[in-house]
Amino acid sequence: MNVALYARVSTKDKGQNPEMQLTELREFAAKRGWQVAGEFVDIGVSGSKDHRPQLDAMMRLAQARKVDVIVCWKLDRFGRSLRHLVDALAELKAVGCAFVSLRDNLDLTTPAGRMMFHVIGAMAEFERELIRERVKAGLAHARSKGRIGGRPKVKRERDKDAKTIRAMRAEGDSYGEIAEALDRTKSDIYRVCMTLGCSESTDRPESLSL
Repeated sequence: MNVALYARVSTKDKGQNPEMQLTELREFAAKRGWQVAGEFVDIGVSGSKDHRPQLDAMMRLAQARKVDVIVCWKLDRFGRSLRHLVDALAELKAVGCAFVSLRDNLDLTTPAGRMMFHVIGAMAEFERELIRERVKAGLAHARSKGRIGGRPKVKRERDKDAKTIRAMRAEGDSYGEIAEALDRTKSDIYRVCMTLGCSESTDRPESLSL
């Protein structure tokens, strides 16, 4: 089997060295009789990032079906979060690539390891449901206090001719007549009317570009 080894250290200048991880990974691959197809090491990259140069390169290799198994030192070296881990493992499973986390005794090349994957997936689902319930509870609490969730509405500047345009439209003046009176374009007047809610679709300028 062709194996890809993955290691990661968070900092470059604080004595962290990926070689310790790689040494154990190489020994493990050798004991299994696996052929190392590549070593992928992210240095000075936080595990909180979804995308990391070497991790992404390794995943592309797996997607091309050029490796049969990926081995990392620990799960926290590989996955950003439980959800990220489950998604990545599901992606590997879909292309027939197994996964091993050496220090966590997680080996998806074995029946026991595959069963553990389902347990991890269930935990991720549980975590997602907890987050969803917390969000819903927070929104309900905010509404009970008279607050509405979501992003605050952006206040837009009122057009200087808004009152005049509204009055002229109410009197039946067309976009063209208003534009000529105010020395503005028909499209400009139409946009203002749309904002004010005083436009009529039947009078929409033919060449208007929104």
